[in-house]
Amino acid sequence: MPMFGQLVRFVVAGGLATALYTAVYSPLAGFGITSEQGANLAGYLVAMASGYFLHSRWSFRGHGAGAGQTTWRFLAVSLVSYAMNTGWVWLLTDEAMLAGPWWWPLLPVLFVTPFVSFALNRLWVFA
Repeated sequence: MPMFGQLVRFVVAGGLATALYTAVYSPLAGFGITSEQGANLAGYLVAMASGYFLHSRWSFRGHGAGAGQTTWRFLAVSLVSYAMNTGWVWLLTDEAMLAGPWWWPLLPVLFVTPFVSFALNRLWVFA
């Protein structure tokens, strides 16, 4: 049952971080303020900072490793998430690939990357 509680907390905290990512990415990419990749980077930076705070203090609170060990591991996992999202943006919006609209990457950003992130956070970062 502890893992289920963590999963629920992760979904809530990750949902908030992802909502912040979307709130930053969408206007920047949707209104053409910057490229989709520029919007992805801006969204990532906001989501990473909020995600670390939420996950370390709530989602995985009391689950193993201390702050010194989790900080660099969380950064490594967030870079994996960033790389995944960068890949989604490139694959789905780049003219050389699928050339889709700016919002296409939001689908795997919302429904694929978080599951990989949860597994890595649970099994490695906060283990």
